[in-house]
Amino acid sequence: MEQQMILYTILMGFLITVLLSPIFIPFLRRLKFGQSIREEGPKSHQKKTGTPTMGGVMIILSIVVTTLVMIYKISSPSKEILLLMLVTVGFGILGFLDDFIKVVMKRNLGLTSRQKLLGQIVISVIFYFVYKSTDNFVPDISIPGTDITFNVGWFYIFIIIFWLVGFSNAVNLTDGLDGLVSGTAAIAFGAYGVLAWNQDQFDVAIFSVAVVGAVLGFLVFNAHPAKVFMGDTGSLALGGALATVALLTKLELLLVIIGLVFVIETLSVILQVASFKTTGKRIFKMSPLHHHYELVGWSEWRVVVTFWSVGLLSAILGIYLEVWL
Repeated sequence: MEQQMILYTILMGFLITVLLSPIFIPFLRRLKFGQSIREEGPKSHQKKTGTPTMGGVMIILSIVVTTLVMIYKISSPSKEILLLMLVTVGFGILGFLDDFIKVVMKRNLGLTSRQKLLGQIVISVIFYFVYKSTDNFVPDISIPGTDITFNVGWFYIFIIIFWLVGFSNAVNLTDGLDGLVSGTAAIAFGAYGVLAWNQDQFDVAIFSVAVVGAVLGFLVFNAHPAKVFMGDTGSLALGGALATVALLTKLELLLVIIGLVFVIETLSVILQVASFKTTGKRIFKMSPLHHHYELVGWSEWRVVVTFWSVGLLSAILGIYLEVWL
């Protein structure tokens, strides 16, 4: 029964996205909600200009509907589910505003960095106080693969803010190639679905596999050559949701391993900026890292599959450290 429920959840999330896409993508085209490609990016990406964006709306709808339907089959939604919805929808709305400004104003930049950061912090603080009111709240941090745990007390609010803001932006930075985030997110959420189920956190597990189904359904239309992009609507929502799952399962630091692709992509940007500002030289041909490999001659599909493979190996390592070590 448990395995069937997981399978049905993935299937439902997949089908909702797949069935919504043929309706939603032409609708985005009619509204002329097309992606603007930055001029300083790889020249091969210019042909993607005008590809419908904001497809993250479909992903979020699929996640919310699938999760609630499947949860109601076993119980009423817990506070954990409400927290997951708060962050997913909250960060999704923030991304939607960013995308909307971009497509309406026909420019690469939507919300300013300060506006986006403020919104992310506000949602993170709300999350903290709601989470603190639950019975499962413990301000502890565990070292993956060990029995070492630290109680960080009031400082935990800063960890929550850093994790939610950091990983939502990390996934956003990674969303630069067709299918890259869809595949890596499916892998990461799949790993946390296994870990949540292993902890008997069935609500969190159902949510995680609902995301897997939703993004795999989106991947059908987002794989190269992409017919639609998720935009910041999708990437910010997925990044925030992934960090939330890590927090609720008390496997915060394990996200650095399971979400290694997102971490590496973010570090490549930080190192590139730091190097250029201090030495005037660039470490990579372009950052985030996926663009570097494009500029050294890799095909877009080769970069994506390689990053998926790294994400899969990282996810397996994360599960091994938590379950079997």
